[in-house]
Amino acid sequence: MVDKKNFSFKILSQDKKSLARAGIIHTRSGKIETPYLVPVATRGFIISLTPKDYKKLKIQALLANTYHLHFMPPGDEEIKKAGGLHKTMQFSKPIFTDSGGFQALSLGIGRQRNMRKLGFFPKDREISQEENNESFAEMTPEGIMFTSTYNKEKRFISPKKSMEIQSNLNSDIIMAFDQCNCAGDTKKETLEAMNRSHLWEIESLTHHNKSQALYGIIHGGAFPDLRKKSTRFIKSKDFEGIAVGGSLGKTKSDMYSLLSIIMQDLHEDKRPRHMLGIGWVDDIFECVSLGMDTFDCVEMTRIARHRSVYISPESGGSKINHFKTRVNQTNFSTSKKIDKLCKCPTCKKFNRKQFYELYLKDRRLFNHYATMHNIFFMATLMECIRKSIKQGKFQQLKKKWLKD
Repeated sequence: MVDKKNFSFKILSQDKKSLARAGIIHTRSGKIETPYLVPVATRGFIISLTPKDYKKLKIQALLANTYHLHFMPPGDEEIKKAGGLHKTMQFSKPIFTDSGGFQALSLGIGRQRNMRKLGFFPKDREISQEENNESFAEMTPEGIMFTSTYNKEKRFISPKKSMEIQSNLNSDIIMAFDQCNCAGDTKKETLEAMNRSHLWEIESLTHHNKSQALYGIIHGGAFPDLRKKSTRFIKSKDFEGIAVGGSLGKTKSDMYSLLSIIMQDLHEDKRPRHMLGIGWVDDIFECVSLGMDTFDCVEMTRIARHRSVYISPESGGSKINHFKTRVNQTNFSTSKKIDKLCKCPTCKKFNRKQFYELYLKDRRLFNHYATMHNIFFMATLMECIRKSIKQGKFQQLKKKWLKD
């Protein structure tokens, strides 16, 4: 177990009508007030931003990707020599790293089947059918043989190797090595992945750097009995935190139902809970209601690069449009604010018409300001959620946003 000086979690408030809770995760690099959506810096940076921008955006923590930082130059060993991720990212606050197990899905069977954790990949995914059928991840009982997407080099990652890479990165919170399965897996395939993940996670406990907080990951795919079995297994082990991973079904309703089943066994557990790869506004509210503390998701930055920005209910945001609007001539032809409530650097600098004109003139600068807006917007929303839980007003806030 990690020394309490390096990691602890304190629950400050609990919603009376749900499992929503507000708390503080203490790490050796500072605190994270929860609930919190962690921005993803996949390759050790957020596209379109600089480390100076992070300070303007209420960023409490970042998540970086173990696979990419291992395979992409300079590699994790050179990052270690340079002083770890905090030095190379120029970010002194807490850093999460995943284990590399998600790439078993994204570069393996999910790529072949055109499926993800929750349903299918978007139809406009920018890869050809030929590329889509090519697998870059081969499963074995001992680990995953990856073919690098950077130079086609083959490298084997085992639980011990994943822990070594994450130790080199020197992140504060790390994930146990696992096999992430996709929404189309059969029950037999899901059971095999779950059992393999459990073995790898026990190995991760043995080999991880004890100064880093290690999270165990609940699997079981879309099958309630497997989810329950995995929850009880992970709950019984000495992980500092617990994450929910793997396939979450084919619909959002499936995901919420599975999370409810998980929480039947987990609701009294006092460790922090992390939702891997989930971060849409409606999902945040529903999963916070079901007891989740932290999340990570690339959507904030990805949609910014595809001309979409978040908007609140006051500016027309809803579950129907996923609380976002596309920056185009139709939606951004007036001098109205981008979002009525937002106080981010982008909303202070541009109105809607000016922002669309920026898109036409300078895509690089547009991506920068769109990314700034989306990260600030979600950080502010998470701050409002924390405040509402502490004040006993979470249900009112959720109703305002989701119109339940």
